[in-house]
Amino acid sequence: MDDYRVIADELAAEIASGQLRPGDRLLPLRRYARRRGIASSTAARVYRELTRRGLTVGEVGRGTFVRTSAPAAEPALAEPGEARIDLELNFPVLPGQPDRLAASLQPLLRADALGPALRPVGAAGTAGARRAAAAHLARADWAPDPGQLLFAGNGRQALAAAIATLVPAGERLGVESLTYPVVKGIAARLGVTLVPLAMDAHGLVPEAIEDAPPLRAVYLQPALHNPLGLTMPGTRRERLTEILRRHDLFAIEDAIYGFLRNDLCPFAALAPERTVVIDSLSKRLAPGLTLGFLMPPEGRTADFAAALRSGAWTATGFALDAATRWMADGTAAAIEDDKRHDAAARQRLAAERLAPHPLQADPHAYHLWWQLPDPWRADTFVAAAARRGIAVTPSGAFAVGRGHAPNAVRLALASPPLETLAEALGVLAELARGTPEDAGAE
Repeated sequence: MDDYRVIADELAAEIASGQLRPGDRLLPLRRYARRRGIASSTAARVYRELTRRGLTVGEVGRGTFVRTSAPAAEPALAEPGEARIDLELNFPVLPGQPDRLAASLQPLLRADALGPALRPVGAAGTAGARRAAAAHLARADWAPDPGQLLFAGNGRQALAAAIATLVPAGERLGVESLTYPVVKGIAARLGVTLVPLAMDAHGLVPEAIEDAPPLRAVYLQPALHNPLGLTMPGTRRERLTEILRRHDLFAIEDAIYGFLRNDLCPFAALAPERTVVIDSLSKRLAPGLTLGFLMPPEGRTADFAAALRSGAWTATGFALDAATRWMADGTAAAIEDDKRHDAAARQRLAAERLAPHPLQADPHAYHLWWQLPDPWRADTFVAAAARRGIAVTPSGAFAVGRGHAPNAVRLALASPPLETLAEALGVLAELARGTPEDAGAE
């Protein structure tokens, strides 16, 4: 085992035993390296490993802090405890959804149908899968070309393939200054440098691309941005299209949450020759039943297919066949429609339970952004919430670069049952009305 992992195991044991508690700040990297007698680069790997395991989180300009422990079986809301209500990750699975999926899946379980599903498939899947997926992913006045469509095991793998294709190791990828945290991990593994691009109330500022160092591509979430919930207006999209074309840049459009606003065209409708669209079934259906979609510009399919193959990121035959059935017979569309109603209901509940605190959210989204009131800081609020069995995500998890992370948290609303979510939101509202000292968070 690598030495850095041994050291990470020791720190993980201190977290598990309570020697390091939620909210505790780890020593600065150089000081920790001197104390352990290791190289600073090794210390950095130790801290990255703890973050990868979900044990710590970095706050830009503040340091590395211990996060909450792994979820236990039963939630504890009113009093500190070991259990956890998950408002960190969005896993929208509706009541009755397994029965609906199972009914559609029964024909696939016959031996004559299961045989072909056990064989490997290529990045292009099958003609039937491409037709079903293209029809299912279409929204507003946009539909992908079935001939261009590629499949990955999940959305993260599709995203990794897109970055690997467009941005060589050592080159730069522009991203919104607050971005999907997984992009940071993918870029680090591929040797890609992320360049944070300024945002405002309408999303990515297009002119920030011109002010940035030379880029090879731009990753963006133009609809229901995670974590901010912003949707880029039409005039902003048009300006962004002009700048991408002028600088010969490609956009990687993350459309994972786009199904919640199926009235909106994706950015790719404006700039199809400049845009790679990434989508998946993880939010549409469930993270354990997922399939990734990659829609490259015309003429670039072979490049992206090669990246999917070389990364071992292609879909499995069974997942592809199952998803094709759910998309073709309307099961997936019906579940997604129910989720649009579910997300709206959860946003209404959050607005009611967290009033009068100001929130930033799209009424169709499964997440919201909460600028915390003084004297709360994101790290102390996360720690106080953890002591009450509630896990939330600090702004530092989304921040890119050395800029100061906003004093905010993201709440993911999809995972708990509605009754549990209502109670958890009430606890968080009560926390925010007090102080860190009242909550024992400092």
